[in-house]
Amino acid sequence: MTEYTVSEVNAHINDLMKGDSDLKNIHVKGEISNFKTYPSGHSYFTLKDEQSQISAVMFKFYKKSLKFKPENGMKVIVKGKIEVYEKNGNYQLFAASITEDGIGALHIAFEQLKKKLDKEGLFDDSHKKTIPKYPKRIGVVTAQTGAAIRDVITTIRRRYPYCEILVFSTLVQGDQAAPQIVRKIKYAQQFDIDTLIVGRGGGSIEDLWPFNEEIVARAIYECEIPVISAVGHEVDFTISDFVADARAPTPTGAGMMAVPDAGEVKYKVSQLKARLSKNINDKITHNRTKVNNISQKQILKNPESIYEIKGMHLDNLITKLELASKSIISENRNKLLKLENKNILKNPDEIIRMKREPYIRNVDKLNVLNPLLTLKRGYTLTKVEGKVVSSANQVKSGDKLDVEFDDGTVNTRVI
Repeated sequence: MTEYTVSEVNAHINDLMKGDSDLKNIHVKGEISNFKTYPSGHSYFTLKDEQSQISAVMFKFYKKSLKFKPENGMKVIVKGKIEVYEKNGNYQLFAASITEDGIGALHIAFEQLKKKLDKEGLFDDSHKKTIPKYPKRIGVVTAQTGAAIRDVITTIRRRYPYCEILVFSTLVQGDQAAPQIVRKIKYAQQFDIDTLIVGRGGGSIEDLWPFNEEIVARAIYECEIPVISAVGHEVDFTISDFVADARAPTPTGAGMMAVPDAGEVKYKVSQLKARLSKNINDKITHNRTKVNNISQKQILKNPESIYEIKGMHLDNLITKLELASKSIISENRNKLLKLENKNILKNPDEIIRMKREPYIRNVDKLNVLNPLLTLKRGYTLTKVEGKVVSSANQVKSGDKLDVEFDDGTVNTRVI
């Protein structure tokens, strides 16, 4: 009986599996679960269906080709090989590529990036810059050759030949296109450009993919120049269209959007010129009529009439002033005559005598009532605590009395 070690068994089984051509290049359909990426960059996950499951791994090298991020619950088709991992004896699927079942990987990547940038606000209208109406210089980031650049240049020169065009040639297809487009967008900002057109002609989603790259979207968003995105045909939409300040359906449409029609501009200028001339002429006519009306007024024919009327008003005022002055003087003279005829002015001593006699009589009456004169005749005034005493009943034994004489006061006490 031959005996085998565990390692030999696992190695033998692995050799058998490697020898199976069906397992070397196999496509396995299932649902992703337990997807996890380690610091090494390798991702491990389980691929399952309703009845079974298989372990899977995708190494960092192969992940670089993925256009989208695998997520749990996503139904996918994994292309790769099945081998035994001899260390633990488990077989697993070594993935070389992953595509979503029924939908292309690029469509998945497109929707994922669109959702991410929209959430960050890169599509918000508040960040959109206004496309200048009358640009002096336009930049175009696209391939040097091809229909797109010819369409843009032809359209701009036909519509608005006064505008200068600067072409910043770049790859617009392939893995190296996105980094080069970013460099040209940044380079274009060193020039005095009013509007920047970024785009290319039509093609498949793979051909247009550089304009769905995140680095291109962020370069457009950060560009200081207003950007028109013109990628593919009218039915084609890229991430660049959403993040740009304006989206043109085609490169030709971008040329039309970037510049006005010179013929229309000339027509508008002629219309404005005509309106301006009409307004000026109407103004002149109106003012001439006003001047003519004013010149026909009597005051301008005979300006001295202003002073004549004012002179008449002044004469009337002088006359009224003289009459009023005479009236006041006459009235005051009459008052003065009346005063001169009064007795008080003719015999003022008599008036004084007449006023003195009643005065003297009133003074004599006051003297008779004056208590001080009574004291001089020998009478006294008795007070108790400052109050005049008029009866013996008002005092009692022990009260202090103040007896006032004409020439002084005597203090005494009742016994």
